[in-house]
Amino acid sequence: MSSLTTSVAVFGCIFGGVLVGILGRTRLPDNQQTPETKEVVRLGMGLVGTMVALVLGLLITSAKAFYETQNNELTEAAANTVLLDRILAHYGPETKESRALLLRSIARQVDLIGRRDDSGGTQLRPTAPSSEVLFDRIQDLSPQTESQKLLQAQALGLAIKLGQIRWLMFAQKSSPLPTPLLAILVFWLTFLFMSFGLFVRPNATVVTSLFISALAVTGAVFLILEMYQPYAGLIHVSTAPLRAAMAQLGQ
Repeated sequence: MSSLTTSVAVFGCIFGGVLVGILGRTRLPDNQQTPETKEVVRLGMGLVGTMVALVLGLLITSAKAFYETQNNELTEAAANTVLLDRILAHYGPETKESRALLLRSIARQVDLIGRRDDSGGTQLRPTAPSSEVLFDRIQDLSPQTESQKLLQAQALGLAIKLGQIRWLMFAQKSSPLPTPLLAILVFWLTFLFMSFGLFVRPNATVVTSLFISALAVTGAVFLILEMYQPYAGLIHVSTAPLRAAMAQLGQ
């Protein structure tokens, strides 16, 4: 289920709670609408509201950290790619084909990651043949001098590091929000908003206010879901570091 579809379902549950609360108010007997009853409900829902705020805050912080990790890994991969290209350039003209392969590889990554679906993250598999050819070509070089031996060793180390980063990017391409946690959060929010409509006389201002509040909370849930899927949806990792690296390759 996409982030947008899930968020719409969450909004339906939350605002549905408001409508149930407003409808339930007309059916509550007078002896259950006393100030003492309202105070107990207010205190209980205050506790629930505090827990909701804490959970939402923690989830947003966690999702943002996950998203930033993906961006940092992408930036590190771009920097290492440029460095690998410069090392190969210093090695000599024998690495011309390897450098061209490196350029094609990063262009393919830009294309895959730039897509607005999960294929970008799924197809970053380091086990793909194209991701191993470069390492094999560097390993097959025949250095003639001590300088070339050193450059080959450095190039192999960078190629291995790039492979490790790509494994991390593939393994962390998405981290779905646990369904039980989301279900409990929606349960809390639904009953919290139900309590808002339970003891208030409905009018246009009240309904509009609760509608906007439910929309705002749903927006927070949507942001969390999106940041946990950095290769799909609206909040997408930037390919700017890779594009900047491409501009430096082959020079």
